[in-house]
Amino acid sequence: PMQFIPSTWHTWQVDGDDDAVADPNDIDDASMAAANYLCAAGDLTSGDTWSRAIFSYNHSDDYVLNVYTAAKTYAERTD
Repeated sequence: PMQFIPSTWHTWQVDGDDDAVADPNDIDDASMAAANYLCAAGDLTSGDTWSRAIFSYNHSDDYVLNVYTAAKTYAERTD
């Protein structure tokens, strides 16, 4: 669900739902692993750190902009 490549999953895998299996195809495991991976960049409340974290996930400035736009749109809908 979070599109982990095998080498990244190997590093960040986690059993997010406590079923004794770390599975990249399980949304609970994949989401928790993605959160850990992104939070390793540091304080995500800082724009620079947030951008670096997203860029580390996918080395594309367009990807960072797309994620930012989606996050901003989501935040505006939930205010």
